[in-house]
Amino acid sequence: MGEQGRGEEKFGVYIPADLARQLEEYMKKSGIRSKSRLVQEGLRLLLLENAWRTEGEVAGVIGVFYNHDVKGVDEALTDIQHDYLDTIVSTLHTHLTREHCMLAIVVRGSTEKIKELVNRLRSVKGVMVVRPLLVALGKTAEPHAHHSHSSTG
Repeated sequence: MGEQGRGEEKFGVYIPADLARQLEEYMKKSGIRSKSRLVQEGLRLLLLENAWRTEGEVAGVIGVFYNHDVKGVDEALTDIQHDYLDTIVSTLHTHLTREHCMLAIVVRGSTEKIKELVNRLRSVKGVMVVRPLLVALGKTAEPHAHHSHSSTG
């Protein structure tokens, strides 16, 4: 199917005409001249963003955008977080407007546990967006030792 050379493989891809027009427009606006380069970057991003869905250890941030005015939403989100104390490293709560808040939940744990957490967060009435930004660490990743990053000493 492919043509090999210099560690690369060439293959053809068919895309809808409207997607091709959007791609051309994006290339003009972004200054990217090579469709191959654009497709390579897009594929790398797709693979990186979805690698956490496979088995193993993952870490990252789960962004949760929600309507604070929906009755019980804050309590439900807090209860869920308490159920995942072994997975949640830290949480940042930000007030965006009088009605809308965002949580940034830093996590580390098994893929299955984090998928479960994401699904539970999505099920809460008032939650509008749950966006995981996670990276796969491997099958049995060990956390690195905490150390000082200061320049003194």
